[in-house]
Amino acid sequence: MANVTAGVTPIVALDVSDANTALKLVDDLGELCRFYKIGGELYTAEGPDIIRAVAGRGASVFLDLKFHDIPNTVRGAVRSAASIGAQLVTVHASGGRAMLAAALEGAREVASTCEIFAVTVLTSLDNRALSVAWGRPVSSIPDEVLRLAQLATDEGLHGIVCSGEEATYVRDRFGEAVATLVPGVRLAGSERNDQVRVVTPHEAAAAGARYIVVGRAVTAARSPRDAMSEVLSDLP
Repeated sequence: MANVTAGVTPIVALDVSDANTALKLVDDLGELCRFYKIGGELYTAEGPDIIRAVAGRGASVFLDLKFHDIPNTVRGAVRSAASIGAQLVTVHASGGRAMLAAALEGAREVASTCEIFAVTVLTSLDNRALSVAWGRPVSSIPDEVLRLAQLATDEGLHGIVCSGEEATYVRDRFGEAVATLVPGVRLAGSERNDQVRVVTPHEAAAAGARYIVVGRAVTAARSPRDAMSEVLSDLP
């Protein structure tokens, strides 16, 4: 079974605490998934070697560390990530134009194929939580996502990260100019866990997502292969 369906690339989140568990998942899923997310928990535990190990199994790596710092620091961090094999890296759009531009420069210094995606609003937040975090009333998360997507687009980034609920708005505003990566994807009937704004694989694809990230729905399943097959079957 192919791992890219209708132009959507599924990514499995290796949100585990050690390399042995992560690599067992990669081996178990085999041909069903060839793109994996490495986030803060696994990267902090294992460092750059886990990127090399996953890439060494013929898979692509999405390094999801959501860099947010002064431009020079972010440039160096992205340059390092690209140099060790990350093919997709996230930064926070709220870091501002100079930081976004620096991230893109860092990737281009070593690997023109490394894509930079800007995180807009975390899928764990709703209007109230975002209002508290930003210190002002937020009545429309889609409006905030579109505002931050515009920043990323202006600086030439490859795409943005948003929930499936906002991906349709992004597609309607920007068309094919902005690719969307949708995290928090769940199979129908799955637990939301700590995510608030979630969609199914089918819904994310219908909203125009280029990438979807699936985590516990696959990795915590009794049979990750069966769960991954279900994800792929749900894509149009």
